[in-house]
Parts: sequence; C-alpha cells; structure tokens
Amino acid sequence: MDFKLDVNRFRDAVLELIRRTSTQLPQDVIAAMEQAMNNEEPGSAAKSVLGTMLKNVDMARDDSTPICQDTGTNIHFVTIPEGISLRKVEKAIIDATRLATDKAYLRPNAVDSITGKNTGDNTGVMSPYVHFDEWDEPAIKLQLALKGGGCENVSTQYKLPDGGLKAGRNLEGVYKCIIDAVNKAQGLGCAPGVIGVGVGGDRATGMIMAKKQLFRKLDDRNSDTKLAELEERLFTDLNKLGVGPLGFGGKTTVLGVKIGAVHRLPASFFVSIAYMCWADRHHEMLYTESEVSYD
Repeated sequence: MDFKLDVNRFRDAVLELIRRTSTQLPQDVIAAMEQAMNNEEPGSAAKSVLGTMLKNVDMARDDSTPICQDTGTNIHFVTIPEGISLRKVEKAIIDATRLATDKAYLRPNAVDSITGKNTGDNTGVMSPYVHFDEWDEPAIKLQLALKGGGCENVSTQYKLPDGGLKAGRNLEGVYKCIIDAVNKAQGLGCAPGVIGVGVGGDRATGMIMAKKQLFRKLDDRNSDTKLAELEERLFTDLNKLGVGPLGFGGKTTVLGVKIGAVHRLPASFFVSIAYMCWADRHHEMLYTESEVSYD
C-alpha cells in the first residue's frame, strides 16, 4: 500500500485532536448526562451536581479550555497502514503533546517516578502512552482518551476465584467484581463513571481491553449476547447503589458499562476494570493523504 505520511501535517492533526478531547465531551456522553439529570429528583444534590457539570462542559467547549484541571494521562490507540514508520508516528504524537501543553490544552502531568521531577511537557518514559495496531485501509485512525488520576486510582483488577466475594470463574463472578469495585469507589473517581471491563487475558492485556471499551458509544449494544445482557444488568444494578454524582447520593452512579473479553491462560482469570470519570474525554480522528476528519 502506497501511503505517504506528511509528519508535520499529521502532528498538527494530532494537536487538534488533543484540543478537542481536552475541551469537548462526546455527544453521547453529554446526552447521557442530560438524561441522568432529568431522572434525578427535583431539588436534589444529584440534580444540582449534574447541572453544574453540564454548565462546565458548555463553558469548556465555548472557551476552548480544559474540562477538568486534571487533563489526565494521554492514552493513544493508533491503527496504521502497512509500511508506515511507528517511530515517525509516535514522534509526531509526542511533538503534538508538547505543543498542546504549551498551549495549555494539557496540564503538565508527566512525573519521573524515581525523582518526582515533572518534565513540564507531558512527555517522558512511555509518556504519552501509545498502542499500535495495523489495518488495510489507506488511513491512520487515532483514538485518544484523557484519563484523570482520580478515576485511574479507583480502576482495579480482580483474580478469580475470589473467596471474599464468593465469586467463581464465570460471568456471575465477573458481575460480583464489578459491583464491588464501583461500590468501593464511592464517588472518588468523580462519579457518575463509565465502566470499561476486560475479562481474561494477562494482567496487561486485560486492562488494555478494558480501556478500549471506553471508546464505545454509550448507547451501543455488545455484539456478544451474554455480554450485552451483563452490561444491561450491571447498568441497572450499579445505579441502585445510591452513590450518585460525586458520592452525594442519587439515581446516577454510572453512565454506562462496557465489557470485552480476551482469551486467557487456564490457570488465570482476571477481571480488569477501567473506571472513567464523568469527564469521559475521548475522541478519534481519521487521517488520510487528502483530509482529516474528527468524530
């Protein structure tokens, strides 16, 4: 496949993707929050909090400023045509990240884990995080999520069987793990959250699968019938926990639950849970030689 990459043009396209992701929520997330606000009791803290969140969303979009002061970890899932240099693509993403930080679309968030020193530009060892796949299309698809520290801190991983939860190696055990994780979060991940789940894999691939679920539309339906039923059951039951927006109580603890599964070793059964805060910042772009489109 003859696909030529204009590195500078691609870098500028990534910069615009970062700006959009930091300052604009996806429409399906906004719609879910509006529906949630309408479902809450008049005069309740939950209704008020959701209303304030939505006002913040409008202001961030109109002023092109970050939705949250924690602009989060930059997580890129990149799908490229055959023959494109991964190094060139990654360097363009890194350069775009530096420019986005300089323009204040991102807060400097990359800290050396040993010295504690902030690099000041959101780059460093494996930062930003870039995951590559390949396809046969003459285009580059880039999906970006900005995942804040609060929701990452309450993300977690379980190993089945779990005696404490009385959870076995089956979908009922998966259900118990997810209920337990969201209940323990108690709003600390800036509820209402979006829950991405990876069933199976090793500890790394399970969490990657969980984070990939965060790019699904909130109103889609899982192609796997059993997982679709589990997602719907969890959405209903998690919203009965009463945690509510920011832990103030109410009917809205999650905006969605999305589950994917990967094959696993017979000896291991992991349930990886990627909790995303209400500021569910993710967008994607499709880059071709002639145009760039954003979702």
